[in-house]
Amino acid sequence: MGILSRSPTYGRRSEDNGYCVLATALFSVTFGILLGLSFTSLWIPKIWVPSNPKGAERLPPGIIASESDLYLRRFWGNPEEFSDNFTIVLFHYDGRTSEWDDEFEWSKNVIHISVKKQTKWWYAKRFLHPDIVARYDYIFMWDEDLGVDHFDAEKYLHMVKKHGLEISQPGLDPEIVCTWKITKKREDVEVHKEETNEKPERCLDPHRPPCAAFVEIMAPGFSRDAWRCVWHMIQNDLVHGWGLDFALRRCVEEPAYKKIGIVDTQWIVHQSIPSLGSQGKEEDGKSPGQGARDRCYMEWAMFEKRVDEAEKEYFKSLQVQTPSNSTTLH
Repeated sequence: MGILSRSPTYGRRSEDNGYCVLATALFSVTFGILLGLSFTSLWIPKIWVPSNPKGAERLPPGIIASESDLYLRRFWGNPEEFSDNFTIVLFHYDGRTSEWDDEFEWSKNVIHISVKKQTKWWYAKRFLHPDIVARYDYIFMWDEDLGVDHFDAEKYLHMVKKHGLEISQPGLDPEIVCTWKITKKREDVEVHKEETNEKPERCLDPHRPPCAAFVEIMAPGFSRDAWRCVWHMIQNDLVHGWGLDFALRRCVEEPAYKKIGIVDTQWIVHQSIPSLGSQGKEEDGKSPGQGARDRCYMEWAMFEKRVDEAEKEYFKSLQVQTPSNSTTLH
């Protein structure tokens, strides 16, 4: 018969080992809890805020800077803005930037962006996103050949606000030939919004462009809200912007002819300097300027077609008939 017996000494050793294991476990748990409490700031719970801008859902809302600006900032001391009311951005299509600093002192305090042989609408689409210029009340998109000796920006904006204009332009010197009669400066009013002396074939509707609700793309000014709409309407591949002025009325509340107008008290001179067009190439016997002008007309037709087709597709999706809202010049 086999007999199994346990040594008294072995039994005491096992009990001692058990107590040691238990004590070690209790110490480890206690130490872990204390260590965890000491480093709670390192525990980052998952953040997911669906209402944040797309792509920023993982950020706490308080740190999000969803808009920017073009204010110049000092890179030493306390950040300061260079201009209290205006930021000037010059788009250089000829690659010449440093020469401006030599001739004009103010050029040293403006922003220069240079990409050769690109128009202002190309620049606007890429550098003036509505979230970039959201802190500005008004955005001016002006050509380079404008005389401003009779223009004061502060007084101009006073008239814009006084007359409730969302889209505007200064009147043009009446002594210079104007493409559209509505843009000519008038002597008897502060602001005008309609033109009754345009060619009859151009104005089948007195409340539609180019006899009302119209400014030329030469020197337009936009409110912040109007610009947000216009920026989305600028096409990436249509750089001249022809035809855009006939569609600007879509970016203000109706009746558009009351929100768009010409400021007569502040006026400019269109100097008609053939600058950008001359930088093209002579092709098929056409001068660089004529080639650029042909492209302008082509883009105008393309833009009108896109707007009309997009509008028809929209109303088709609603199963309603397309209203007469074309941008086409009659």
